[in-house]
Amino acid sequence: MPDIGSIEQAKQRFGELLEAQQTRVDAIKAEGEPTDFTALDHIEIGVLGGDGIGPSIAHESQRVLEALLEDQVGSGRVSFRTIDGLTIERRAEEMAAIPEGVLKEIHECDVTLKGPTTTPEQGDGWPNIESANVAMRKVLDLYANVRPVRVPAEGIDWTFFRENTEDLYAVGSEGFSLGDLNIDFKILSNPGSERIIRAAFEYAKTNGKDSVTIVTKANVVKTTDGAFLDAARKVAEDYEGIEWEGWYIDIMTAKLVDPKRRTNFQVFALPNLYGDILTDEAAEFQGGVGTAGAGNIGTKTAMFEAIHGSAPRMVREGRDIYADPSSMLRAGAMMLSHIGFPELGGKLDKAMDLCGQYEKELVMTGRDTGATTAAFGDYVLATVNDSTLDDRWTTAIEAVRAGS
Repeated sequence: MPDIGSIEQAKQRFGELLEAQQTRVDAIKAEGEPTDFTALDHIEIGVLGGDGIGPSIAHESQRVLEALLEDQVGSGRVSFRTIDGLTIERRAEEMAAIPEGVLKEIHECDVTLKGPTTTPEQGDGWPNIESANVAMRKVLDLYANVRPVRVPAEGIDWTFFRENTEDLYAVGSEGFSLGDLNIDFKILSNPGSERIIRAAFEYAKTNGKDSVTIVTKANVVKTTDGAFLDAARKVAEDYEGIEWEGWYIDIMTAKLVDPKRRTNFQVFALPNLYGDILTDEAAEFQGGVGTAGAGNIGTKTAMFEAIHGSAPRMVREGRDIYADPSSMLRAGAMMLSHIGFPELGGKLDKAMDLCGQYEKELVMTGRDTGATTAAFGDYVLATVNDSTLDDRWTTAIEAVRAGS
């Protein structure tokens, strides 16, 4: 963190930061209507392998998705493009969070499916390059990080709408020191807050949910988090029949583990940092972050990804062929629903429930003691194509509930 040196220099630095953020907010206010994927004659899906185990699990997800979309691919309605180069080596060589050629190809696709990428940390030998995820969210304005968590047998069906471009993450590298005083900045805008909350309410309306939970710490962080609550009050007026309530982040983390209360929650909307924390906690109910996918949704495009890291050690030890593709498959299910194929997305989600949580005929251990990535993909494909999928799913859920 740079030492600014004087209060006057700090004022200048702060002014420059505010001007840049005001420009960003003005761009939000000028946004047009979101892409209607059902109206597109052709949808191109870009697949970015990323680093470490990313290429292995991204390939498996693509293989399953191509099988599910066989008719659409055959008719030319959908196509897949493999985008190489989003590796730490290429990024370090170009000193760019996203290499220029990769970004060009991303812009040419309608949506992308992305494997995990390495973010350099102090002392690891890589240059100080911004996270590829953070950069992609900024440059494509992917403002909504959507993370579902499903544990049907326990009555858990949560969908989190985490604001993706503001809060402490918006200017996380812009903080500074002033002698013994160290300063970072938390930024929430009214348009940014309103659009993430509206996305949550729209999801609730479309999917038959009747409540939205807004998570803040507005009793202490009064200006920014208070504005987030004000945005909820404003947006809620447009959604008759959908109730909302505000919760503080500290008690919310406790109530997620409370079996008496957790099944009451449905849809969440929350600022960036709280969303980062709470969604990792929530993923543990489903089996951990290795089983959870996420969608990064913007007005014009979207990126779907695993939420875990790139696990370079597995590659060094030759274990990438045993990497669990569940996170990428869950992300793929989200992508199918987003681009206009919700029935296929629902089938893949049910297959993942069976393969990953209930029947578990193959177990992923990350080593040769468990199944390979490809074998697990075959298992999921066989399950999703089984004509008795719905019956198997219902029977599995009832069996777990009867034994609890």
